[in-house]
Amino acid sequence: MNDRMTTPWGELALSRFPEDPRERLRAWDACDEYLLRYLADQDVPLSGTVVVVGDRWGALVTALAAHRPAQITDSYLTQEATRANLARAGVETGAVRLLTTQDPPPGRVDVLLVRVPKSLALLEDQLLRLAPSVHEGTVVVGTGMVKEIHTSTLQLFERILGPTRTSLAEKKARLIFCTPEPSQERAANPWPYSYELPDGIGLVSGRTVVNHAGVFCADRLDIGTRFLLEHLPDSRAGRRVVDLGCGNGVVGTAMALADPGAEVLFVDESFQAVASAEATFKANGVPGHAEFRVGDGLAGVPADSVDLVLNNPPFHSHQATTDTTAWRMFTGARRALRPGGELWVIGNRHLGYHLKLRRLFGNSQLVASGPKFVVLKAVKR
Repeated sequence: MNDRMTTPWGELALSRFPEDPRERLRAWDACDEYLLRYLADQDVPLSGTVVVVGDRWGALVTALAAHRPAQITDSYLTQEATRANLARAGVETGAVRLLTTQDPPPGRVDVLLVRVPKSLALLEDQLLRLAPSVHEGTVVVGTGMVKEIHTSTLQLFERILGPTRTSLAEKKARLIFCTPEPSQERAANPWPYSYELPDGIGLVSGRTVVNHAGVFCADRLDIGTRFLLEHLPDSRAGRRVVDLGCGNGVVGTAMALADPGAEVLFVDESFQAVASAEATFKANGVPGHAEFRVGDGLAGVPADSVDLVLNNPPFHSHQATTDTTAWRMFTGARRALRPGGELWVIGNRHLGYHLKLRRLFGNSQLVASGPKFVVLKAVKR
């Protein structure tokens, strides 16, 4: 498979993170190529502060590294891919400023490049955070696949920054052009958003959940998590518990409430998610010890050190459907669990996670079954 992207400034060898020789998905797409080609063809001045939001795997900032851009991302995996791709391209350390969606944005932005995220809420939050740094001369260009750019996407740019139009499509990719009007009034940022949980879900019933923009089901409890909350394992004193792919942290918070002596580790690759989990945990005054970590699943967690892992694995990577993340989460859980430790998984029935668990653990038990979801348990022997 070709892992080299052709840019107006030469070819780049690019890879996703973590690198997997079997990976069939590239680290860039037609959106990245279209945007870079536009910048070169229009001779867009890149001498000021260049900010790239939502760069998927670092392709954009690696191509533009000579202009010392800042990258803003919600993804730990994106940051790691960017570091690796920059090193592969021979770019000096520090040439690209790596920021998260939780960091303050640069005080002045002269060129703003936006890779449209899947979450409209995350786009809204980031545009509102960046708006004070944008001036009348700022060049604002967005990019996304045609299926990712909706009327609501363009309305968001228009409402927050200024008049907006789109390009013709090329290879199913489209550009967004926005002319900033810094003097226009804009609403206050509604994120993070809080709500009370419904009744009937155990100790977290009626509790507060805090969601930063972009976190899955930010305005309500999703039905999969609700099903898991209705079938959580019994509490046992002193366990080390991991909420793997924690999202807003409601599952780990429920376990901490059930067992105040538990040590709960909240892990997610999303900076927004881990910030949400910590805010949810603190909003409910939960006793006990908790750790909040942004990272690549259970990488870095010592082997045989965990008693229980709770997991609702994603089955999408941006627009692609894949079981790669779930498989890596299950593999990491098996390594981190002590003998006798348990992995509990919530998933759609059709995903067939029981087959993966049997292959990895040698066993898989059906804990609960509903019309759409199943809760499965695997024990490390």
